[in-house]
Amino acid sequence: MERDTVWNRQFMVALLGYFFLFMSITLFFIFPLFFEQFQTSRSRIGMIMGIHSLMAIFVRPVFGRLIDLKGRRTISLLGIALLILVTPGFHLIRDAGLFPLVLRALTGIGWGISMTATITICSDLAPVNRLARSMGIIGVAGLLSAALGPLLGEEIIRRFGFPWLFNTSLVFLGISFLFMLLTREMRPLGNNNEERFKVPGAVLKMSLFPIIMIVLMTVSHGAVRSTVVNFIALFVRSIPLERVGPFFVAFSGAAIATRLFFGDLSDRYGRKQVILPSVGLIALNLVLISRMHSPWMMVLSGVLGGVGQGFIFPALSTYIIDTMGRENKGLAISLYLTFFDVGMAGGSVLFGWISDLYGFRSMYLIAAAFMAVVVLLFNWKAPNPDRREA
Repeated sequence: MERDTVWNRQFMVALLGYFFLFMSITLFFIFPLFFEQFQTSRSRIGMIMGIHSLMAIFVRPVFGRLIDLKGRRTISLLGIALLILVTPGFHLIRDAGLFPLVLRALTGIGWGISMTATITICSDLAPVNRLARSMGIIGVAGLLSAALGPLLGEEIIRRFGFPWLFNTSLVFLGISFLFMLLTREMRPLGNNNEERFKVPGAVLKMSLFPIIMIVLMTVSHGAVRSTVVNFIALFVRSIPLERVGPFFVAFSGAAIATRLFFGDLSDRYGRKQVILPSVGLIALNLVLISRMHSPWMMVLSGVLGGVGQGFIFPALSTYIIDTMGRENKGLAISLYLTFFDVGMAGGSVLFGWISDLYGFRSMYLIAAAFMAVVVLLFNWKAPNPDRREA
C-alpha cells in the first residue's frame, strides 16, 4: 500500500508545505546584515533575532494540545496566515528599535504555531513504525532550506536589496499555504483527550535530575545552534571572507546526506549512543569555526557541523517521544521544539553578549565547552527509554 512507504503522496505534499514554510524563515538567517546600516550592537541584534524563538516558546505548549483537539491542518494554516499578514511590515523598518522587535515577535508566534502543526502532519502521514526515519526526512527538508535560504537571500540582497528578500519570503509562505490546503487531516492516535494527554508512567517515575538533564540537553542544543544561525554571517564578514553561503551549503549538504543514509542509526543502536558522538562533532565544528581564517576551513567546519546536526535531530527528538510515549507524540514534538527554542532565544542573547565582551572566536570556544559538559552529564544521568512500537 502507498502508506507503507515514507515516500507516499500525502507525505510528500505535506513535506513540500513544510519546506517552503522553512524557506520563508531561513531567508531571514542573513537578516542581521540589515542592521549594519544602523551600526547596531551585536547584543541588540541578538535580542531582535532571539525574540522570534522566545515567542515560539510561549505558544508551542498551548498549540501542541490544540493541534490534537482542533486538527493539525487548521492550526498549521492559522500559523502560516499570521506570517503572511506580518511579513509585509518588514518593508517599514527604519531603525533597530521597537518596531523590528515586534515584527520578529509576531513572526515567532506564527512560526511556533505553523512549524509544530506541520511537522506533526508530516509524521502522521508516514508509517508509524518508521518514526526516526520520517523525522530524519522532515529534518532534511529543513536542512535543505537552511542551505538554500541564506544562499538565495545573499543573491537577492546583492542584486535587488532587502525589500525583495521580504517579498520572496512572502511568496514562499503563499506556496506553503497552498500545499497545506491539499493535505489530508489524520486522526490522533489516542481515543480521547484524557488518554492522549496523560503523563506516561515512565515520566512520573523519573527523579527530578534526569528530567532536568533531558531539558538541558535540548536547550543547550538550541543555544549552541543560535551561534551559527544568528552570528555566523557577521563573523564571516568580520574575518573578512566574502560570502557565508558556502558554509550553509556544506553544513546542510552534510546533514542531509547523514540523515538520508544513516538516519535510522538511533533505531538500531539506541538514542543516547548516537547523541553523544553527534554532540562531539558539533563541538569540534565550533572549535574549528573559532580558528577559521580561509574559505576551505569554513567549508570543513560546515561539513563537521552538518554531520553532527544530521545525527542529533532525529536521535534527540525521538528520544523525547520515546520518553513521553508514542501516544503523546504531538505533545512530545511541541515540547522538544519548545525546549530547543528556549535555547535559541536565550543563547542568542547570551552569546551575543559574550561576543561583545570577548569577540566571536572566544564565543564559539565557550559554546563548544558548554555543549561538551552538558552532553557528558546527559549521558551519565538521563534514562534509556524503551523504543516503543506504535
